[in-house]
Amino acid sequence: MTGVARTIEAAGGVVERDGLIAVVHRPRYDDWSLPKGKLDPGESFDAAALREVQEETGLRCALGAELEPVRYRDHKGRAKLVRYWRMTVLGGTFTPNDEVDELRWEPAERAGALLTYPHDRQLVQSLGPGA
Repeated sequence: MTGVARTIEAAGGVVERDGLIAVVHRPRYDDWSLPKGKLDPGESFDAAALREVQEETGLRCALGAELEPVRYRDHKGRAKLVRYWRMTVLGGTFTPNDEVDELRWEPAERAGALLTYPHDRQLVQSLGPGA
């Protein structure tokens, strides 16, 4: 059916290590966000979350609890749904790439202050103190 706006589906992670959260800088948008990206055709949300986190951060992770989904309008005004999981690092190393040029490990409070978008800040704040 043409003319029907489809919701953009994406998935990502709140990657945790030693009480810190990974926050990434995307030069294309000059923003700080949680690692995430769009689903590939036929891909499940959880598989996309693991793939996108690894592509953006170089980190292989294990899924933890799924968090509350986030809905918002993207920079083009399209409806977007992002499902996030808490993740723990199994291995890997960050190397700057085309999508992400910097990764910072921050306590939840500082991560929240660094994040560009309110929906990301709210998600991190929902984890509670010491997340």
